[in-house]
Amino acid sequence: MTSTTSRISAPHLSALDELSKALGTQGSGSLLVDDVDVQNFQRDMGALSDPHLPMAVVLAGSTEDVQATLRWASKHKISIVPRGAGTGVSGAAHAIKDCVVLSLERMNQILEIRPDDEVAVVQPGVVNADLNAAVAEYGLMYAPDPASYQQSTIGGNVATNAGGLRCAKYGVTRDSVLGLTVVLADGSIIEIGKQTFKGVAGYDLTSLVIGSEGTLGIVVKATVRLRYLGENQRAIAAILPDIETAAEGVLAIGRARVQPAILEMLDEGVMAVIDSIHGTKLKGTGGALLLALTDGFGAYLEEDVIREVLAGLGATLFEKDDPQSMALLAMRRVSRGDEQDDQYRVGEDVAVPRSKLVDYIRELHRIAERNNVWVRTVAHAGDGNLHPTFWIDPSEGEAGVERLDASLDESIRAALAIGGTITGEHGVGQYKLRWLGWEQSEQVRELQYRIKEVFDPQGILNPHKAI
Repeated sequence: MTSTTSRISAPHLSALDELSKALGTQGSGSLLVDDVDVQNFQRDMGALSDPHLPMAVVLAGSTEDVQATLRWASKHKISIVPRGAGTGVSGAAHAIKDCVVLSLERMNQILEIRPDDEVAVVQPGVVNADLNAAVAEYGLMYAPDPASYQQSTIGGNVATNAGGLRCAKYGVTRDSVLGLTVVLADGSIIEIGKQTFKGVAGYDLTSLVIGSEGTLGIVVKATVRLRYLGENQRAIAAILPDIETAAEGVLAIGRARVQPAILEMLDEGVMAVIDSIHGTKLKGTGGALLLALTDGFGAYLEEDVIREVLAGLGATLFEKDDPQSMALLAMRRVSRGDEQDDQYRVGEDVAVPRSKLVDYIRELHRIAERNNVWVRTVAHAGDGNLHPTFWIDPSEGEAGVERLDASLDESIRAALAIGGTITGEHGVGQYKLRWLGWEQSEQVRELQYRIKEVFDPQGILNPHKAI
């Protein structure tokens, strides 16, 4: 173990020495305690209001390391905060007081690819993009593709039930995970789920663990379903007069009974962000941009239907085979990446019924105007998942922050009022706990607490997150 600092109490220091020895016995894990080393594991990319340095960070290299850490934590009643790549934006990986962060990044092996079964078995630290690169040679893909897919890990995707651009057709992480190996709070291991596409034996504990943000157990292995990587892919880009018309276009595509793999909607503010990052010239061409991707053997036919539908709404369509259409989809992935969320700029993650997209977008602009803040919106429009970003000028100080907070609260209540949810794909984490009671009844939340108590009787796994 490296040298310590005064922030660690004597009893905790003694306990950490015990953990270091236990990890040394396993031979693959290591322990960090120096301020400069643990600083990088303090938080994810979500807004941070209550900063704490972890007492230590475990860099797990094996399932045995995870087991040893949880046995130790259970014995000493020390909180464990699991962490993947730290790309989450809800604060699920934020360190809390006197915790140990358990990093799974080193557990990054693709253990098995079974092309005929269309299945892969991976450790939690495997990067999403790396898995896709590995299975592409078999004509397959792992469908969930969060914007951070080049950095985010499968374990983190499972913990938050991550979504992405391809959710419109292929669903979220839960729809692509068949089985999990999970280490429980006491260090024991359970195997849940199945190796097959179909299977209904017992309760669906796999779906329960997915999206639980590390509050029920630590995933150390995942069996995931692979999909066909369509040889044909057709990108469609269309400029529409305003965001409301773009939302109408989303509904019109659905009424035409076409299911694009990707269907994204960007307002004028997001178009300006793309211009500033990539040097494009989208701003001023219209009020909204709609991006679609069709795939598979019907890609060309579906492209023609979508183009016809959008032309009927007055859209200006990029020419067929224009390489910028595909390039814009890649740019879309970083369209909120101009700066990290902080107290002056916060991106949201609500989902509403698709039929309510137009109404909700109009309400967002009314909320922004009422509170004198700015708003821009990008959406996974194919499944009704919107990411409005509210921001103010930092020079406005506390008065501006109060207006920003009011806007966020109103946007959440507005989504719930039309049958929406406080989070479509980013998870509750630490940041959205303040709104969870608005969506879920006290009875439902109490049931979740009781479920957690079964899995984690001492409450040491990522406490004060998710529920």
